[in-house]
Amino acid sequence: MPLSDTAIKAAKPLPDKPYKLPDEKGMYLFVHNNGSKYFRLDYRFNGKRKTLALGIYPETTLKYAREKRDTARKQIAEGIDPSEYKKAVKSSKATQSLNSFEIIAREWGSKKVNNWEDKNNRSKRMLERNVFPWLGVKPIVDILPIDILTCLRRIEDKGTIETAHRTLQICGQVFRYAVATSRVTRDITPDLRGALPPAKGEHFASITEPKDVAELLRAIDGYNGSLSAICALKLAPLLFVRPGELRAAEWAHINFDDSEWRFFVSKTKTEHIVPLSKQAIAIFQELHPLTGHGRFIFPSERNPRGDRCMSENTLNAALKRLGYGKNIMTAHGFRAMARTILDEVLEYRVDFIEHQLAHAVKDPNGRAYNRTAHLPARHKMMQHWSDYLDDLKRGSEI
Repeated sequence: MPLSDTAIKAAKPLPDKPYKLPDEKGMYLFVHNNGSKYFRLDYRFNGKRKTLALGIYPETTLKYAREKRDTARKQIAEGIDPSEYKKAVKSSKATQSLNSFEIIAREWGSKKVNNWEDKNNRSKRMLERNVFPWLGVKPIVDILPIDILTCLRRIEDKGTIETAHRTLQICGQVFRYAVATSRVTRDITPDLRGALPPAKGEHFASITEPKDVAELLRAIDGYNGSLSAICALKLAPLLFVRPGELRAAEWAHINFDDSEWRFFVSKTKTEHIVPLSKQAIAIFQELHPLTGHGRFIFPSERNPRGDRCMSENTLNAALKRLGYGKNIMTAHGFRAMARTILDEVLEYRVDFIEHQLAHAVKDPNGRAYNRTAHLPARHKMMQHWSDYLDDLKRGSEI
């Protein structure tokens, strides 16, 4: 009599030995003395008796076990040994797993990328955040240009075009490594040339790897210049405003009670609000006894009357003295530093970051957001950013 679900559920283990409950066409239920229940198929192939495992009950249902049995019987009729076929499929899947995009990408990173083991390595972060969740387990030979483009579109939709371009470059490096190690025949990323809009923005040298940022911050703390220059240099990464806005900052625009700096941005003709962290407030308070009597927070040292602000070359010259030439880091580069790490490491919303950079941000209907949009959240973000930079300097976030 064929098996039924009721009979299978009612089957009890015997204390001394396992036993079989027959079904049809060579299939049976093997009841182990520990209570486990296995579907199996006995068959003959090339004159030899063999057994094929069909699954464990209840994970494998009676219906599904019979379907697997029927498939196996068809294979036997076609001269295929179902046991050997099952082994081949398992081996093939294991090979595909070893040649998945993530496995190859991590192999590439460990061999080709400096500081790959650093949890904040930018190349690793981009792959882990933007590619692995969707393509990581996929065999690299099965990945098509549209698969990569779909990942890039997700990045583009966040407004981070530069990151999308960088991610495409990294994918290309992974594919070229896969070509070199005979896992794939060609790099498919050139097929996406022109698929992304061009990267915009000023191309100022910037440091964006947290480990390198930590070294820069420690160097800034050791800078031996005038107090105004020291304070401006320390505020540059905390506030990441445009260098011209920082050096032209006025005491009248600083609100210590609300922990805010409000000024008009000449580029957009709008008021910009910069939430001030506790660290930023402390720097302003340290400088106030020296320059607080005048208009500018950072007056020109060559103008004793105080009616001119710090020279535009001061911050870049200070960075150069610290060993960071304009090809490595610029005063404007603190904006790219914050933009990259707030997005890729601290994972803040892109619109929060764009507001804080005083970039034009529009709602889905094309209207410009109010200058105070998300202000409480931006206050929290700016304090978190300052705390994060302090942690970097101490080495606890690296």
